Amino acid sequence: MTVDEIIKRYEPKEENILSMLHDIQNFNPKNYLEKEALGKVADYLRIPISRVNGVVGFYSMLSKEPRGKYIIRLCQSPPCFIKGFTNILQILKKQLGLDVNETTEDGLFTLEFSSCLGVCGIAPAMSINNEVYGNLTEKKVIEIIENYKRGNI
Repeated sequence: MTVDEIIKRYEPKEENILSMLHDIQNFNPKNYLEKEALGKVADYLRIPISRVNGVVGFYSMLSKEPRGKYIIRLCQSPPCFIKGFTNILQILKKQLGLDVNETTEDGLFTLEFSSCLGVCGIAPAMSINNEVYGNLTEKKVIEIIENYKRGNI
């Protein structure tokens, strides 16, 4: 499916911009929005490119930079911080061999922060793409990452 095909699935109304951008990003194997695609969205919706870029800049789930197949978002909300955010971050960095906002050499994982995942009852938590994992421990984090590496998820 092309960017043009994705865009045309929507009525040319600005209220559809977020859905369009998510679909375009999800279609891209490197999980990001290319400059050309943003221009096509602006043209289709008849809005300035600056408005499209503003939406992309505002929402942390959207990116203009290539990322891994699996986007790990570690929650850094106060409940997650209190329940072990720092420890989980160190485990992820060690397990993946990268730092925050980096992508593994094999292109599988990108590690990012999230200000809140909305799952305070199971802190500390992270999401990988659209799947949320909570009550994280060192053992659980390692097991989750290994399952993704093996393609068991």
